[in-house]
Amino acid sequence: MTYFPPAAEICDSPRHDWSIPEVLALFELPFVELIYRAQTVHRQHFNPNQVQMSTLLSIKTGGCPEDCAYCPQSVRYSTPVKAEPLLPLEEVLTAARNAKARGASRFCMGAAWRRLKERELEPVAKMITEVKALGLETCVTLGMLGPGQAERLKAAGLDYYNHNLDTSPEFYGEIITTRTYQDRLETLSQVREAGIHVCCGGIVGMGEERSDRAGLLANLANLPRHPESVPINRLVQVEGTPLAGAPELDPFEFVRTVACARILMPASFVRLSAGRETMGDELQALCFLAGANSIFYGEKLLTTPNPTTDHDQQLFERLGLELLFPQAQVAAPVPEADEVGSASG
Repeated sequence: MTYFPPAAEICDSPRHDWSIPEVLALFELPFVELIYRAQTVHRQHFNPNQVQMSTLLSIKTGGCPEDCAYCPQSVRYSTPVKAEPLLPLEEVLTAARNAKARGASRFCMGAAWRRLKERELEPVAKMITEVKALGLETCVTLGMLGPGQAERLKAAGLDYYNHNLDTSPEFYGEIITTRTYQDRLETLSQVREAGIHVCCGGIVGMGEERSDRAGLLANLANLPRHPESVPINRLVQVEGTPLAGAPELDPFEFVRTVACARILMPASFVRLSAGRETMGDELQALCFLAGANSIFYGEKLLTTPNPTTDHDQQLFERLGLELLFPQAQVAAPVPEADEVGSASG
């Protein structure tokens, strides 16, 4: 049986390489014990009553050539999502101004591309520069990057690049065949080398086993540096995609995933992302207790529904949560993984 020290010791250990059995041992702890450990770690790095808010806008919807089994934007599936061109700059800026007015501190822009092409870089770079000028943190997800593109996005003012691992290496082939796991890791490496913060997480509830959820988190935690943001997505089933009709994930298993992410990556922002629209207030409250401290805010996430802003504001009031604004955020980069790792093995 794997030994874990008291929660208070977790963040002070010098190690950072997590094995799948170690992460599974965390998942298998009694629920209350796991939440206690996650909350203890969380309080050592963050104010537990503050939540960072981001808004996500689809700047180029549909028409993606990839075969991600969860995604309604793929041209391979018959879904309600239709291909649309890149949004005009002013439409993006209007959405960014509205997001800031409602309390968002980061504005994320997503495009349904396999990879960023040279002709698309300049208009996206302009969006980044103009959104940054509004006083918002900037984030994009544009697929894979070519040589020098990350550096050009950085020069435009990009703060974060989102590129998820999706799931474990072992389950990955069941979800996508048009891009390899190594492709994803290489994109993350390009982003890091350019000095851009990394936003990287995955999706749960796609029919994977607990060992796959543990594998996803272990791979994230064993990156050379922990992602500054770790989005945990709960599968949104869309008619026409291969995963429509997949068995629902046990809500407590979702909370366990959040708690393990918090323990493995103590100084990262752990974000509740897709799937919140189907979560009750009680489930979201448990996630905040387990160490989630960031959400996507707004009625739509790319092409899927999200709770209304009024509902989120009411939930925050009921829970006594307050918004974490840019000036209150930790400005320094997240420590190296071996500086914030867990128990020595």
